[in-house]
Amino acid sequence: MTVETIQELFEHGLEDIYHAEHELLDALEDLEQNTDREEISSAFAEHREETEEQIDRLEDVFEIFGEPPEKEECEGIKGLIQEYEEFTAEDPSQEVLDYHSMAAAEKTEHYEIAAYGNLIPLADQLGMDEAADLLEENLREEQEALDELTELTESFEMDAIPAE
Repeated sequence: MTVETIQELFEHGLEDIYHAEHELLDALEDLEQNTDREEISSAFAEHREETEEQIDRLEDVFEIFGEPPEKEECEGIKGLIQEYEEFTAEDPSQEVLDYHSMAAAEKTEHYEIAAYGNLIPLADQLGMDEAADLLEENLREEQEALDELTELTESFEMDAIPAE
C-alpha cells in the first residue's frame, strides 16, 4: 500500500496499533504468569483488561473511519516481544525476570504512547473528533499504565539481585 494522503497515513497507523494491541494481549498474559509477585501480576492483569477495552475503542474508530478493522503487522511491537522472549529463554533468576518484565512492559507503553500521540492529530486533521476522543482515552490509559509500571520498577527491591 502506497501511503500518500493523511487519510492513508491515519489508516496505516490505526491498523498498526490495532495489531500491536492484539499482540500485547497475549504478551501481557505471559508477563502476568511469569511472576510470583502479586503486585506485578495484578498490574499486568489490570492492563490486559484495559487493552481489551482499547481494542474495542479502536474498532469503534475503524467504524467511524468507515473501514473494517484490519491489522498491519507492527514490527515495533514484534521486535519488543521477540527481545523479551529471547531474554526469558536465557533462564534468568526470578528476581531478574521480574525486573526485566516490568522494564519490557515500560518499553511497550512508550511505543503505544507514541503511536496514539501520532494518530490523534491525524484524526483531528481529518475532522474525526469522536475518533480523536477515543484515541485520547487510549492514550490516557497508556500513560497511566506507564506511570504505574514506573512506580513498581522504582520500588523494586534490588537486594536479591547480585550486583556483579
